[in-house]
Amino acid sequence: MRDQQPAPGSPARRLSTKETAELLGVKPETVYAYVSRGQLSSARAPGGRASTFDAAEVEALARRNRREVAGTSGAGGDLSVRTRITLIEKDRYFFRGVDATELAVRHSYEEVAEWLWTGRMTPGATLTAPRAAVAVARRAVDALPEHTSPTDRLRVATIASAAEDPLRFDLSGDAVLGTARALIPTMVAALPAWRENRPDDGPLALRLWHRLTGIDPGDTALRVLDTALALLVDHDLAASTLAVRLAASARAHAYAAVSAGLGVLEGPLHGASSGLAHRMLLDVLDRGTAVPVIADELRAGRRVPGLGHRLYEGEDPRARVLFRLLEDVPRAQPALLAARDVVAVTARHAPLHANVDLALAVLTASCGMPATAGETIFAVARTAGWIAHALEEYGERPLRMRPSGHYVGPRPPQPLPE
Repeated sequence: MRDQQPAPGSPARRLSTKETAELLGVKPETVYAYVSRGQLSSARAPGGRASTFDAAEVEALARRNRREVAGTSGAGGDLSVRTRITLIEKDRYFFRGVDATELAVRHSYEEVAEWLWTGRMTPGATLTAPRAAVAVARRAVDALPEHTSPTDRLRVATIASAAEDPLRFDLSGDAVLGTARALIPTMVAALPAWRENRPDDGPLALRLWHRLTGIDPGDTALRVLDTALALLVDHDLAASTLAVRLAASARAHAYAAVSAGLGVLEGPLHGASSGLAHRMLLDVLDRGTAVPVIADELRAGRRVPGLGHRLYEGEDPRARVLFRLLEDVPRAQPALLAARDVVAVTARHAPLHANVDLALAVLTASCGMPATAGETIFAVARTAGWIAHALEEYGERPLRMRPSGHYVGPRPPQPLPE
């Protein structure tokens, strides 16, 4: 029996991969992930090719996992999630231990996405949309009302792509990576282009640009967009990312997990924030000064959009990088000055720094993009991060994030209502 202890002097008890997975409550693939992380050691079975595992070591890992769960939630759900993807500390953030701003400046969005997914740098990485998926997604998006928001279009494109993919329920690492590499360019290709016959190949930033504005970008502005995508690819457990991990914990396929993230992203306190900053900058440009605009925002009881971030005491590092790049874009100078005026006027009363929403607003307001463009950029960029978190969650115990409600209603039993 598996729970018998070895006799003194006998060899340590060994478990098969299947037994180890059952004891830990994970898939067999996750057992080997524990080995690669140094959390378990394995050995070949005598005379065979299968791996075996020390029972005492496996049981110790199982106890440690249970303690971590109990320590984070008295109801058996994880409120603090172990992750190897993003770290935010001391006004900086890191992707798999590497400074995220340096990655974004030196590498394309596609390369940063591959780094997030695999931990390997792939120079010249590209994302290709399957023709069949693009055709289905475009038909679905084209059927939507003209006033449909970009996030709704992206969500419909995601659902349509899922319906076209018979392998969507395969949650193996290679299959999910294949989904990611096809889904992101399909989402972009499904958006309406400002001009006809725009190509669906080349850098993703270029393909997305032509879905956001009819103005030709030029190399410098296009670089700003590509860098923005790379900077926004992930930001630890933001609300939308938590929704994605919850879906993945229930073993929803990658398309469904991304759709969950898009649903949360549409909130005005998350992905839509840059649209508010965009409209504010246009108002500042129209009035010639930020003073009356800021006064109107505060008089209406609203916080000034594009300022402050709960995770950074100083300036958002993503904003700092984008502002520096925008200085080299001639058409962005008026909006850049307006953004600096907003920061300076607000600083008289509150020490708030610019965040990435304000930097995105400078890009979108100065390049003929609609106010919703920042939300589109955010959603496309963050999809890569959501996939990275889904991949990580698929390797964890299913349904581990299941907190219980703290009931505060009337105590039962209550009489039946009349």
